[in-house]
Amino acid sequence: MTFQILFTLGGGLGLFLYGMKMMGDGLEKAAGNKMKRLLEVLTTNRFMGVIVGTVVTAIIQSSSATTVMVIGFVNAGLMNLAQATGVIMGANIGTTITGQLVALRVTDYAPIAVFLGVGILLFARKRYVKHIGEILAGFGILFMGMNLMSTAMEPLHGNEVFQNVMTRISNPFLGVLVGAGITMILQSSSASIGILQALAMQGLIELDAAIFILFGQNIGTCITAILASIGANITAKRAAAIHLLFNIMGTALFMILILLFKVPYVGWIQGLTQGDVVRQIANSHTGFNIINTVIMFPVAGYLVFLARKLVPGEEPRQKEMHLQFLDKRILETPPIAVAQILKEVDRMGSMAGTNSFCIGLIFHWDKNPTPFLANQSRKSLKFNGMMLY
Repeated sequence: MTFQILFTLGGGLGLFLYGMKMMGDGLEKAAGNKMKRLLEVLTTNRFMGVIVGTVVTAIIQSSSATTVMVIGFVNAGLMNLAQATGVIMGANIGTTITGQLVALRVTDYAPIAVFLGVGILLFARKRYVKHIGEILAGFGILFMGMNLMSTAMEPLHGNEVFQNVMTRISNPFLGVLVGAGITMILQSSSASIGILQALAMQGLIELDAAIFILFGQNIGTCITAILASIGANITAKRAAAIHLLFNIMGTALFMILILLFKVPYVGWIQGLTQGDVVRQIANSHTGFNIINTVIMFPVAGYLVFLARKLVPGEEPRQKEMHLQFLDKRILETPPIAVAQILKEVDRMGSMAGTNSFCIGLIFHWDKNPTPFLANQSRKSLKFNGMMLY
């Protein structure tokens, strides 16, 4: 029976993750041109970074993917740490959209969504319509996976071993550790929160215990950014450190407020949607990240300061000859990667044109050099980082 539960739960989790990715890919393709324009906003100010981070993460359905993309931008020198901080904060808010979708409880309509989505994918000719089909199919598969996970946990009612485990997890600090550990393994806070909501659907967990697991899940999701920063420069490593610091400090703050100062955060959430634990988990996740962003936004400079202390060293100087707009991590988000490739090609074309013009002038004046050229050492004459002579 135990193995059957695990296999069914694993199958449901697989469908959930695949549906989430499929829906995210469809949304990403449908919003491709708009996502390219969002890139221009990234380098304006930190507040716009929060907005862009929220929107992009809501589209691609993964805060980890957004953070990895941000690390790519930082590594390429396109974004500084202050701007990256805003986008990371926004990504934490945007990732809560998956939990809100699960809380809609439209499981009965999931097969219809899959049927319509697959039908559109098979028979539609227009690319944009196919993207809509992909979104619908992913949406339906996500909820079918959610339903399978919930069904798998049904036999756990009255199971003494499970009840003992849940009693131990109700300890706030152990709950945080469990939440962080599960999310590190899955590398997706949306998936781990989906499991939490599946437990709630069967009445196996209440919000007062789930809230601390949820806090830990926000810490665990940082593992992807940390792994992505391996091999990157010091500034990119500091961006990953900011993501970790933001979630750890937010969790510590909420733990202090709830446990020491007895702030009735759980009571407030329960008052919004009484009797619906699945919706309460989604609302607590959204509330945690919004409140954390509001509190941390004014002191984002201190996060950057702490990250520099945590990851010491001098920030790298850009080499003369390097790709200015591209980093391999940016390739994880194709619409934005395409925009960056076009910028890089345009920049290199401009460099080649300028260098060709300069070389032409040198050869033209080679027999009768101007005073300027006569005073230059041919071995040291460079233009745009390229040796001309």
